[in-house]
Amino acid sequence: MLKLSVDTIPPLTVACLRAFIGGAILLALLGRRAPELWRMMTTSRDLWVQSVFNCLIPWTLVSWASTVIDSGLVTILNSLSPIFIFLMTWAITRHESSPPRKLVGVVLGMLGVIVIIGVDALRGLGAHTAAELACVTGSFAYGIAAILGRRYEDMSPLFPAAGTVLIAAVVLAPFAYALEWAGPVLPQPSVTSMLALLASGIFSTAMGFIVYFRLLATIGAIGTSAQAYLRIAVGVAIGVIFLGETLRPEAWLGLLLVMGGVVAMVKPGPR
Repeated sequence: MLKLSVDTIPPLTVACLRAFIGGAILLALLGRRAPELWRMMTTSRDLWVQSVFNCLIPWTLVSWASTVIDSGLVTILNSLSPIFIFLMTWAITRHESSPPRKLVGVVLGMLGVIVIIGVDALRGLGAHTAAELACVTGSFAYGIAAILGRRYEDMSPLFPAAGTVLIAAVVLAPFAYALEWAGPVLPQPSVTSMLALLASGIFSTAMGFIVYFRLLATIGAIGTSAQAYLRIAVGVAIGVIFLGETLRPEAWLGLLLVMGGVVAMVKPGPR
C-alpha cells in the first residue's frame, strides 16, 4: 500500500494524511472519552515522544525511501525492528524475558521474509545508501517505540493509538504543505494512490495501532514485533486467495519459516 501511495502522492503528504485518517477514526471510537485524550496530550510529553518514534521518524523516512528503492528491499529492511527490539531488551532494558528461543524466532522470521520476497531483492543493497539507511533508521525507531509503548499497558489502547497518530498529523501538516504543496507545480494523485492511502489510514493505522498497543500490554515488545513478519505472510495469503496468485516453491518455505519464527516469539515461556 505504501508503494502505491507514494507513486503519485508526495511522501510527507502520505504520512500526514494516513495519520489524519487513522486519528479521525480513533477519535470517533473514543467518543465521549476524547477530552481525556486531550488532557493526556497537553499535560504529558510521553505521547509526543511515542509519536516521534512510532510515527514521525519511521513514516517519513520509509515513505521517502519507498520513492527511491524497490518495495521488496523496503520490506526486508523494514522488518529489522524485531532484531533491534530483541537486542535492546536483552542488553539494555531487560523489561521482559529474552530467552534464546525468541532470538531463534527473530532470525527464522527474518529469513522467511527474505525467502518470500526473494533473495534478488538484496542485490540492490548498497545502490541507494541514503534510502536504505532511512529504512534501517525507521526500523530502529519502531524498536524504541515498542519498548516505550509498554507504559500504556494499564489503559485502553485507544488512547495511545489516537494520541500518537493525531500528534503526527498535526506536526506533519505544515511541513507537508510547505515542502510539497506550496510550489508552482502541484502533485496529481491518482485514484489508485488515494485508495491505497485510505486503506493505509483505516487498516494499517487506526486498526493496526489498536491491535499494536493491546499486544504490547499482553505479550510484550518482542512478541508484538512478530507482526512485522506476520503481515508478510498475510499479504501473500491475500494474493493467493483473492488475486489468484501462484506461490513460488521457495515462498512456501519462507511462509513456514515465518510461522515458525512467530510461534517462537509469542509462545509463553514455562511458568
